[in-house]
Amino acid sequence: MDSDFGIPRELSPLQQLRSQYQPQLPPCLQGTTVRVEFGDGTTVAKSGDAHIIARAFPHTLGQPLAHFLRATAKVPDAQIITEHPAIRVGIVFSGRQAPGGHNVIWGLYEALKVHNAKSALLGFLGGSEGLFAQKTVEITDEVLQTYKNQGGFDLLGRTKDQIRTTEQVNAALKACTDLKLDGLVIVGGVTSNTDAAHLAEFFAEAKCSTKVVGVPVTINGDLKNQFVEANVGFDTICKVNSQLISNVCTDALSAEKYYYFVRLMGRKHSHVALKCTLQSHPNMVILGEEVTASKLTIFDITKQICDAVQARAGQDKNHGVILIPEGIVESIPELYALLKEIHGLLKEGVHADNISTKLSPWSSALFEFLPPFIKKQLLLHPESDDSAQLSQIETEKLLAYLVETEMNKRTKEGTYKGKKFNAICHFFGYQARGSLPSKFDCDYAYVLGHICYHILAAGLNGYMATVTNLKSPVNKWKCGAAPMTAMMTVKRWSQNSGSTSIGRPAIHPATVDLKGKAYELLRQNAQKFLMEDMYRNPGPVQYDGPGADAKAVSLCVEDQDYMGRIKKLQEYLDQVRTLVKPGCSQDVLKAALSVMASVTDVLSTISSSSTSGQQFA
Repeated sequence: MDSDFGIPRELSPLQQLRSQYQPQLPPCLQGTTVRVEFGDGTTVAKSGDAHIIARAFPHTLGQPLAHFLRATAKVPDAQIITEHPAIRVGIVFSGRQAPGGHNVIWGLYEALKVHNAKSALLGFLGGSEGLFAQKTVEITDEVLQTYKNQGGFDLLGRTKDQIRTTEQVNAALKACTDLKLDGLVIVGGVTSNTDAAHLAEFFAEAKCSTKVVGVPVTINGDLKNQFVEANVGFDTICKVNSQLISNVCTDALSAEKYYYFVRLMGRKHSHVALKCTLQSHPNMVILGEEVTASKLTIFDITKQICDAVQARAGQDKNHGVILIPEGIVESIPELYALLKEIHGLLKEGVHADNISTKLSPWSSALFEFLPPFIKKQLLLHPESDDSAQLSQIETEKLLAYLVETEMNKRTKEGTYKGKKFNAICHFFGYQARGSLPSKFDCDYAYVLGHICYHILAAGLNGYMATVTNLKSPVNKWKCGAAPMTAMMTVKRWSQNSGSTSIGRPAIHPATVDLKGKAYELLRQNAQKFLMEDMYRNPGPVQYDGPGADAKAVSLCVEDQDYMGRIKKLQEYLDQVRTLVKPGCSQDVLKAALSVMASVTDVLSTISSSSTSGQQFA
């Protein structure tokens, strides 16, 4: 927190060129008038969670969706805001660094100044710790000059990722009150935006005038739901990693004697691994969601890889590339159970050196089986969200070790007759996390920054900035805001047959949808990827010309315009109200009653089944 944040820096010729790029704005954000249309009040995703979330969020639950409109839109009940008094806004990086984060600041700053030059933007230095300590820098054109379209979070920096304890939320309240902030913008992923939602409720309860706004920025790609199509940073990290993976694929094909085990960042879920596979076509990817769904053990996964190595050797191919998401360690049942035991003992104060003597017999046997380097890594203290330090656990080396052991065994038994198995391991994450952001992430982050101002101008609290129709050009993007409470669910788990625990309402990370179109595309090509070396090299991130406007595969194949479909439904309901008024014919009324009864029955059945199917997680 004592670093020299926000100081001008020397830029390379490429950085200088990127700093001159001016991101585009959709028509709805242009001009000096804010036009907002409010939809119906929102509900929660799972009806069974409604009473729990309602108790936690009495002031911010059920708020309506907001759609920001272009000047030419003919919406009679839209709120038109032309008066823009000077306001003071604070912004904090609360999540891990992601390419494009600086453009959120830039977009918010420009929107503030366009609407009133006397408005001020304060950046909190050192993340949430800087917020608590009220360490700020005023954002100016000069401060922004060498950070526009640049990677990292080094303009402001970040430290801890949470604003959660009573002490922390009170410190945040005091900071916003002392600094006379009209708005606080929190930039981050699922954890940060969950904290933002709780903070918004706390501020409302305390009658604090500061409005809290969240922005979806995370490389993990797991802040996805019906309102959020993509996260800032995900596009860039997948493109950079895909090039690195493709380079490794070419190297493997050239030498024809190495298997590369590549672990990718992405936290608990496998969005990065899936996207990179579709982009670069390695031979295999082990998705954590597949492991969980099939309840695969570490030995099952080892056998899958060994069988693939043996099948490829049968075609005289003694090389390959295998992708592994960093979160896979928490997807493998026996490893996850071992981790939970270790974390529980660490919380009880048991020293790491004594953990092995305190484990249950089953976990102890597994722990002793594992190689020494993995034992040491499993004994690391968990993160602030109680998850393992995934970036520090070298599962790629563990799998390479187990596969090599099994292949040597098969060689001795005579069941494997290929060349000696040789593994090379890599961990890709930090190499991509600080990259110059892609054109998409530059535009997306800048637009989200502008939307944050529109949310504050509309007087909204507890909302997340959203953009839908992202697969289209920027001039067709649809901008709005959704209450963060509408994105929340409640985790339930059973410790034993007699008790059920209920967690804190939260925005939970989205898993890879094993019924989704992106995963279906992977499954259609998995066998070809495995056996035919269909390696594809997209090259470095492009900022102009071919490839510059390429979008994430998952963004292009999925039909995700939830906000647009909600508006379309509203139009149909309005038409029904227009057609079926007192005085309409008996036939029209009968038809309307029959159709609406059928629709209600179907929706009730779907709603109840989706709730009952997810009581425990």
